Amino acid sequence: MMRRALQLSKRYSMILFGACLLAFAYYHINFQNHLSEGGFVGLGLLAKYAFDLSPAMVMLLLDIPLFLVAWLVRGRQFIWDTIFASLVFTVFYELFERFSPIVMDMSRMMPLASVLAGVLTGLGTGLVLRYGAATGGDDIFSLLISKYTGLSIGTVFLLLDVIVLCMSFWFVPMKEMMYTILAVVISSQVITWTVNHGAGMEVMEEEHGHGSVSMTHR
Repeated sequence: MMRRALQLSKRYSMILFGACLLAFAYYHINFQNHLSEGGFVGLGLLAKYAFDLSPAMVMLLLDIPLFLVAWLVRGRQFIWDTIFASLVFTVFYELFERFSPIVMDMSRMMPLASVLAGVLTGLGTGLVLRYGAATGGDDIFSLLISKYTGLSIGTVFLLLDVIVLCMSFWFVPMKEMMYTILAVVISSQVITWTVNHGAGMEVMEEEHGHGSVSMTHR
């Protein structure tokens, strides 16, 4: 019982930390330095530019069917953990946006901004995924595609982001696009490393009889 409680405490602490780190990076690096977005956020912005649709509504319409599919494929616990991670991300982003005194103006060091954005968003996303949750519909989509194609989770994230960014080419300045692509390439590698490192640790724990923390709920 104590071991189970410690595992749960560790898992939710890491999901909390990952979602907080992701929110910090998105606001303080991506937003403050005008890096564009891939994934469903990028699709929402594209719909705004092209058709004057609400980005939030577009993202909701994309998220709902994927949550339903994930409920059937991954189980109820995954959905509850994903809701938890999504709420944590939203709350922290809102708090950073409203109250953070930190300004990370890296407009004269955009290559560095891209590297930091890639490393921090990749680590945050990877931690959430490694401990069995997701932060939104595009994370769920990437998990499902990875599961049924055999592609690494980072590769799927990269392909989705690049496709969306290419679709946004006519609305996003070239310089901003190039730095964003650099960030998502780095992020995809960090996501894959973080998730795979977690899988390696899980195997070591099982070999030593200490239980495991898995990114999937069996």
